[in-house]
Amino acid sequence: MDETWHEHLLRVYYKDTDQMGVVHHGNYVNWFEMGRTEMMQEAGIAYSDIEDLGLLLPVLNLDINYHKSAAYNECVAVYTKIGHYTPIKLQFDYEVRKIDEERFLAQKVSGEGAGKEKEGELLVSGSTLHMWLNKKWKPARIDKTAPDIFERIKREVSNQ
Repeated sequence: MDETWHEHLLRVYYKDTDQMGVVHHGNYVNWFEMGRTEMMQEAGIAYSDIEDLGLLLPVLNLDINYHKSAAYNECVAVYTKIGHYTPIKLQFDYEVRKIDEERFLAQKVSGEGAGKEKEGELLVSGSTLHMWLNKKWKPARIDKTAPDIFERIKREVSNQ
């Protein structure tokens, strides 16, 4: 069986496109964030819970590779997984893939998003690297400051 990823489906809206009729390159970064947020939420790690603990998780690095363009009204799947983690840093990997309308509608009805094998034509791939910080913007070891969150991350990786 292939690796499993968290899946978040989107339809390309007109507002997401540029004058050439394709998705503006910056929107993929927003889609990465949406995929990451939904994946973490499903793993029981809401950003609001992280902030309530006095922790921050800013982006240190963004890597993005454009393979093909998406266009208005197409359906895409944003696949997200944790690529690598330490007690201080967390990397997410992403793929945005074009899927057909039937697949999009079937998933919207079922509501399933975790543990998916990737489907569709690869449009964009990339990763983001994040660092755990405290409210003073100093590095924080998540295994010491929030061991339950660290355990959820370990479980999420082992489920991939």
